Amino acid sequence: MLLTNQNIKELLQLCKVNNQSAQLEVYNRYYKAMYNTAYRIVKDNFEAENIMQNSFLIAFTKLDSLKEANTFGSWLKRIVINNSIYHYKKNSKYNAIPLDDVMYKIEDSSNDIENHEITNIKAAQVLDTMKLLKDNYQICLTLHLIEGYDYEEVSEIMNISQANSRTMISRAKESLRQKLEPIVQH
Repeated sequence: MLLTNQNIKELLQLCKVNNQSAQLEVYNRYYKAMYNTAYRIVKDNFEAENIMQNSFLIAFTKLDSLKEANTFGSWLKRIVINNSIYHYKKNSKYNAIPLDDVMYKIEDSSNDIENHEITNIKAAQVLDTMKLLKDNYQICLTLHLIEGYDYEEVSEIMNISQANSRTMISRAKESLRQKLEPIVQH
């Protein structure tokens, strides 16, 4: 029986008994998304790869704590984000590691290439401007706007109150708007 045809619930059952083929199949299904998530936060290829690998190891050793197999992807993503933020904060004490460009996948419009190029330039300007924000603002905006977490989830991930999460995201958006005003007027 091919493991590629099995659903995640079956694969995770095999992973719990240390079936390496099942672990490899789960890894192959999720590694790209988890790497991209880590990279958006730490902005270093090597560190993102390391965080992603460690997160898979943690996930495979803690599979018994996963309540529902169909939530594995979001559970793993939470592990990756927590590890990435921990790494980012740990290294930020000693080195300034800016959050660089977050690459958006923009639908390629074959009818209007010029519009596509303008959209790419605008997205790049927004992302460049995000680098000018405080670290906490960069992280909360990345989690909320790019990763799609709601206020409650951002508060849990960043270990702050829900009210603080809303305030921080609001202030981060306002700070980003103010920094973008001169760019938009040109």
